[in-house]
Amino acid sequence: MSAVLGFEDVAFAYAGRPALSGVSFAVAPGERVALVGRNGAGKSTLLRLVTGLLHPTSGVVRVGDWDTARRRPDELAHRVGSLFQHADQQLFARTVADDVAFGPRVTGIAAPEVAARVERALESLGLSDVAGEHPYDLPPPWRKLAALAGALALESALLVLDEPTAGLDRRARDRVAAALATRAERGAALLVVTHDLGFAAETLDRALVLERGRLAWDAPIAGLLTDAERLEGLGLVAPPLARLSHALALPGRPVREREVARALAERCRA
Repeated sequence: MSAVLGFEDVAFAYAGRPALSGVSFAVAPGERVALVGRNGAGKSTLLRLVTGLLHPTSGVVRVGDWDTARRRPDELAHRVGSLFQHADQQLFARTVADDVAFGPRVTGIAAPEVAARVERALESLGLSDVAGEHPYDLPPPWRKLAALAGALALESALLVLDEPTAGLDRRARDRVAAALATRAERGAALLVVTHDLGFAAETLDRALVLERGRLAWDAPIAGLLTDAERLEGLGLVAPPLARLSHALALPGRPVREREVARALAERCRA
């Protein structure tokens, strides 16, 4: 199966200051990947390389069979739906619905399909009731969701999201998790920058860890979250359920709520 996203020995520097060095990985259709690391490790730079806002100093970034250095950001939007860390940078239309519709419309989707995509995206994130409101009349967490709805409405093969749960309450986080799971089940690849390791444990399967611009880990996320020594060395803290799983030596070291509960129930029965 061809990769949706590929990094081939990628390096990038800001005015001669290295931000990424020798980064190589591939993401397949339907994969759910967390991109984690300390502040300044290079995560947001990596996402900008995927969306074409930056081009590698050396190496190649591919989205499908496209070399991103040869494509404009508006072209890459046909294949990549993105969410910025600061949602206000993405919102500009007079209504939430118009904002969500912008991406599909400019990529050439027919009007009836645009309307259907907007409806699906808004409903998936619980935003249908505010479709007619101005985005900046919404509280910041809802603006984050509105920007995410715009990325979802593209219905692209790849979603790259920068801190999609920042500032959200539990209910909103659950909506985001469900919406992303649905897209992955339909074949979309997810690359998610997050400091919310609890969300990552429940929603994502694989972890890429950047440390000082280099790829320090590429493996199943459960193994990372139950390796306290490695996490500490990377400046990360395991979520509570992962710590519980490790402390009790639960079989398989589960990190998701349902799986931890099942393992605990089986131990109590034993």
